[in-house]
Amino acid sequence: MDIRKIKKLIELLEESGIAEIEIKEGEEAVRISRMPAGGAVTQFVPQYVAPAIAAPTAAPAPAATAAAVAAESRAPAPKANEHVITAPMVGTFYAAPSPGAKPFVEIGDEIKVGEVLCIIEAMKMMNQIEADKAGRIASVMARSGDPVEFGQPLFVIE
Repeated sequence: MDIRKIKKLIELLEESGIAEIEIKEGEEAVRISRMPAGGAVTQFVPQYVAPAIAAPTAAPAPAATAAAVAAESRAPAPKANEHVITAPMVGTFYAAPSPGAKPFVEIGDEIKVGEVLCIIEAMKMMNQIEADKAGRIASVMARSGDPVEFGQPLFVIE
């Protein structure tokens, strides 16, 4: 199991309030449980140990690199009076609570701290993303149904 997947699972666990999660992929399994103090502990249980073979390291695919550069160039640097709200997890962005419903927020809307801005679906869980700063929505940088990455800009608040 890829360490990046395990890190993402830990992040989901911390953000969601779930006490424990166990994932099995083929012959590998990982269990992540929350300790009472609020930390997360990861226990990796290999059920099959393959012989150690040096695998060639793969360079990132040119298409993936080009897509990442395009995404970064698409998001302009915020101005001094702007605050960018980014995706706290990987998932699918939804601007409204249900298909055909009015979006949570639109450009020009005044928002308060704690107001729901969107939903990100991750592993069949709907996670409400709330405003961490009051202000006016200057830009919505994702469309409903778009996949979003961790740290991807979603909203610009003035």
